[in-house]
Amino acid sequence: MVPTNPNGAPRIVSESDSGTPRRPGDAALASLGYPATAEDPTDASTHTFPDGGTWRTEVPSVEGPEALATVLKEAASLDVPVHRISQGSGVWMLTDAEITEMVGACAQAGVELCLFTGPRGTWDIGAGTRTSSGGAGLRARGHAAVAGCVEDAVRATELGVRCLLVADEGVLWLLHRLRAAGTLPADTTLKVSALVGPVNPASVSVLERLGADSVNIPSDLTLEHLTEIRRVSRVPLDFYLEAPDDLGGYVRMYEIAELIRRGSPIYLKFGLSKAPAIYPYGAHLRDVTLDTARERVRRGRLALDLLTRLGAHTGMAKLGSRLPGELNRFPADEPSAATPRTAAAPPAPPAQPAQPGSVPVTPGSTS
Repeated sequence: MVPTNPNGAPRIVSESDSGTPRRPGDAALASLGYPATAEDPTDASTHTFPDGGTWRTEVPSVEGPEALATVLKEAASLDVPVHRISQGSGVWMLTDAEITEMVGACAQAGVELCLFTGPRGTWDIGAGTRTSSGGAGLRARGHAAVAGCVEDAVRATELGVRCLLVADEGVLWLLHRLRAAGTLPADTTLKVSALVGPVNPASVSVLERLGADSVNIPSDLTLEHLTEIRRVSRVPLDFYLEAPDDLGGYVRMYEIAELIRRGSPIYLKFGLSKAPAIYPYGAHLRDVTLDTARERVRRGRLALDLLTRLGAHTGMAKLGSRLPGELNRFPADEPSAATPRTAAAPPAPPAQPAQPGSVPVTPGSTS
């Protein structure tokens, strides 16, 4: 018997009513003769987080203790689970006391705190990032900028931070080697910024091998692109469901279930388009920073509600989990490029003909 609504019209039964995830609008469109293309099971990711979960959550652009408190309060109010909170202005924009306060608040809430390292293109004198081509992007220009990133990493981890945001491949590799050497704590995780923008499987795979524990891929990649990445790499992906305007302003809300199916393990990032830029944060941007922090959490609630309606809300990784699992790495014990070379020995002087009655002397020997 066909189920009906109270008015006698046929009722469209959601597949999620029986515990099977569905795609948006599937049943309604099928009832009108517009069924969706059959799902290809080979598109699905075979990877998960260590506990078997397929997705975690992240609230980005949390710029200091007050914004952090706002996010945690709003998350509790709206029942939004949060695995990671990230900051975008940089370690250098926070005092030791502010970092310590954020570390403590996140530890109490069971949330990972991720802070951005050091100088990058937009904080530099290089004008390339302001050209139409983008120049060298947001990378660290020169040794001094790299040194600033390393300084931030050492300082932040000494204050208890265990996740660092990186926007340069060279800095990523150096921090990974410092982690392997014990200069940075072994449980430090390295997150690659959306500013790097890897857009193909080979690039993501290289970042994983350079030490990345999660990689923020651009939100304009297609679902097929995610499948391609997952065929060569299992590094967790960070993905803006709603990207800031300076990253394109894309909104991928209705693809949330498919993003998880193809991209697992994946961090669902609750970004915000049509919002003012707040980097680097200061007190002059306090009101807009707190307002946008609250709205990011609300966007998260909307996304998770949609995930529930689609019957795809299971699979969330355990709250408090943060490590990525086993990943592929380049060997981190190569000798430093700065190792001095041994100076070549000067050429031997030409042999002198022996004098009558003398003993020949070999150069370098003692007589």
